[in-house]
Amino acid sequence: MTPITTPFGMRTTAAEVLDGVDLSGRRMVVTGGSSGLGVETVRALAGAGAQVTIATRNPDAAKPLLEEFPRTRAVAVDLADLASVRAFCDDWSGPLDALVANAGVMMLPTREVSAQGWEMQLATNYLGHFGLAVGLHSALRSAENARVVVLSSGAQLRAGFDFGDPQFERHPYDPFVAYARSKTADVLLAVGLSRHWAKDGITANACAPGWIHTNLARHLDKATLQALGLMDAEGNRITSDHHKTPAQGAATTVLLAASPLLDGVSGRYFEDNQESAVVDGGTEAMAGVARWSVDPEAADRLWDYALPAVR
Repeated sequence: MTPITTPFGMRTTAAEVLDGVDLSGRRMVVTGGSSGLGVETVRALAGAGAQVTIATRNPDAAKPLLEEFPRTRAVAVDLADLASVRAFCDDWSGPLDALVANAGVMMLPTREVSAQGWEMQLATNYLGHFGLAVGLHSALRSAENARVVVLSSGAQLRAGFDFGDPQFERHPYDPFVAYARSKTADVLLAVGLSRHWAKDGITANACAPGWIHTNLARHLDKATLQALGLMDAEGNRITSDHHKTPAQGAATTVLLAASPLLDGVSGRYFEDNQESAVVDGGTEAMAGVARWSVDPEAADRLWDYALPAVR
């Protein structure tokens, strides 16, 4: 397949991606839309005319966006609780043009599990979004040409999905490995959706937003932040040349969610508003998408593993 290219780059903002795009009449859901990248994603989509539903654990945090865009609404959803996910889906009425799986949690210091017994990062980043997609399948199908966007991370380059011990029940828990596996699972989610739902006119793609200072790093201690190059010895935040603003970080998300340039494109992975090269994962890889993250057999296997939990 020829890689998808666009006229946008690393410094393009979400609003610039949608400049001239009219989303009037389109209905979209953005998880985690009340903070960080989610705010800029909602702002760009709503600013282009879309009716956006913010799915968030804390609807009160979305009040500034609701005031800025009166047609936007916020609904309480806890992605780590499948009962909450099902309630959201049951309450949904009418077609859905785009589901943006933006919410996430990163590097919990100790192993936590959801009510279903899933490791918390995998439960929140992957399973909750899979449950939303499955629960909203008919709404996506009825919209015709609906899109699903799954936010992953460059962390997917560091670890493939471990089907032998996905919940860290047999091996010691590692915060970064758990996060990396969940982000690999997110790419596999997009690949799986593209394989299973293409006949329904639904496309699905994954993306990495890049390095942005948000509260996603709230569980990282000082030593870890320093090891990642995000904090200096005095505890000051470091912003490097490769860091983006939240508005720039949300650009690839809205490109996949709403740009006509991506009509009909599915099952691919993007960063900096361009399709990424498929590379061998590992410690040496600095960009691209790991082969294990886009492996169709792994995507089908993960689909079969997770489906009973969300049904």
